[in-house]
Amino acid sequence: MNRKTLSELLMLGEGQRMEFKAGCRSQIVGRQTCAFLNSGGGYIVCGVSDTGEIIGLNEPFDTAHLEQELTQGISPKALISVELQKVEDKEVLVVEVPAGKDYPYAFQNDIFIREGEQTVKADVETIRDMVMRRQVEPERWERRFSSVDQEDLDMDEIHAIAQAVDKTFRVQSRKKADPLMILENLALSKYGRVTNGGDVLFGKNPALRHPQVRVRAVRFTSDKADDTYRDMKSFEGPIVPVLEQVFSFVLRNTPTRSRFSEDKLKRQDESLYPREAVREGLVNAFAHRDYADFSGGIAVHIYPKRLEIWNSGSFPEGVTPSKLAVGHISVLRNPDIAHVLYLRGMMEKLGRGSVMIQKSCAERGMPIPEWRSETGHGVTLTFFIGVVTEEVTEEVTEEVTGEVTGEVAGEVAKEVIRILQVMKDAMKRVEIQQALGLKHEDHFRKTYLLPALEAGYIEMTIPEKPRSSLQKYRLTQKGRSTLEAGWTVVE
Repeated sequence: MNRKTLSELLMLGEGQRMEFKAGCRSQIVGRQTCAFLNSGGGYIVCGVSDTGEIIGLNEPFDTAHLEQELTQGISPKALISVELQKVEDKEVLVVEVPAGKDYPYAFQNDIFIREGEQTVKADVETIRDMVMRRQVEPERWERRFSSVDQEDLDMDEIHAIAQAVDKTFRVQSRKKADPLMILENLALSKYGRVTNGGDVLFGKNPALRHPQVRVRAVRFTSDKADDTYRDMKSFEGPIVPVLEQVFSFVLRNTPTRSRFSEDKLKRQDESLYPREAVREGLVNAFAHRDYADFSGGIAVHIYPKRLEIWNSGSFPEGVTPSKLAVGHISVLRNPDIAHVLYLRGMMEKLGRGSVMIQKSCAERGMPIPEWRSETGHGVTLTFFIGVVTEEVTEEVTEEVTGEVTGEVAGEVAKEVIRILQVMKDAMKRVEIQQALGLKHEDHFRKTYLLPALEAGYIEMTIPEKPRSSLQKYRLTQKGRSTLEAGWTVVE
């Protein structure tokens, strides 16, 4: 939440969705958080008196510890944002609570709700009414059971989330060897069966059961979507690896520009689109898309002057492009999936991703990105490169024509050339080694694989997990250009 938005909320005073607290005791904050989860969401601001006076927190506050207390005390699990803010040179703590979808929520076994400006313990009739409302509501897609078997689960991804949980909550997970127990603690498994949410997050290939989870990415040669494209790929697999692969696709197919900063002698090369903004846009598409639509999906289209990220579905109720511009209480369509992405460190603070995207583009002097949603046609986020200067145009032209530099057209080590000649689509290390007819792994790694990686001729499909059993290697644009443009062997 930015300072302006916080100041505006403070001016409105306490109400159904706003609670001020002078102190910040976890017990009190936990009850308020529970009440907001059960009552449509809201904000808790600590360091503010009941009258709205900014008094600030008395001493440095450990936000991670409070998040841990809330996460462990609230059941069922919910995604909550805790952050420190400065107001009038005083530090306050803001807890943002989305509207819960799995009510009734309890904090330390007690259920709380909001009645006007008050937080009260729910009586039996209220709890019964909440349970009845929950029963008549259709079960959301991510909570329905999948037909995936345990042997079809990706253990690397399950171990990764177990480690993320341990790190976030500073505890050691029990029964780590049991993948279903790990998923059950995340509400992704029940009665020994994996949910749809668990399947798309941790299934080796969930597209076999849910074809709508495939992601298609295309780099077009013109600013129109036609049959002339330079690169196209379809991605399928667990969400996190696919997200990383799609992000890598965008980076390698996006031109770069060069600039010199005042305090540095060396030129800095950067992608035309801010990396953090593109990554956040992709994460939002994966987290908020409509997975129940079998004709849906995610599509990434890269044009010379714009980048589009499309996902099936629509804006959640109450969310509009104007609200995205200032941030808002997050409305989660797929809270279980979003929770895992948050634990893996991929999601921004609740409702703040859109603000970060706009800020990153503004700092680059780029046009503000555009969100649009048409009924039945999904949600599209568009990045624009704006006015292309001569320097950037040269970079774009060089990139589009394949980066044919002296290195590409001239000298390339013979070992690298041999790798490029045998590469077909994405290949595992052992497949490349066998194709080259090499027996010794160490020799292959040091003499062939590493030089090709370091020079940028090939790349990992899962760069953030170099030792993954699923790791493969593929040609980069530079590698493809080397084969197309001609080369000489260095003996």
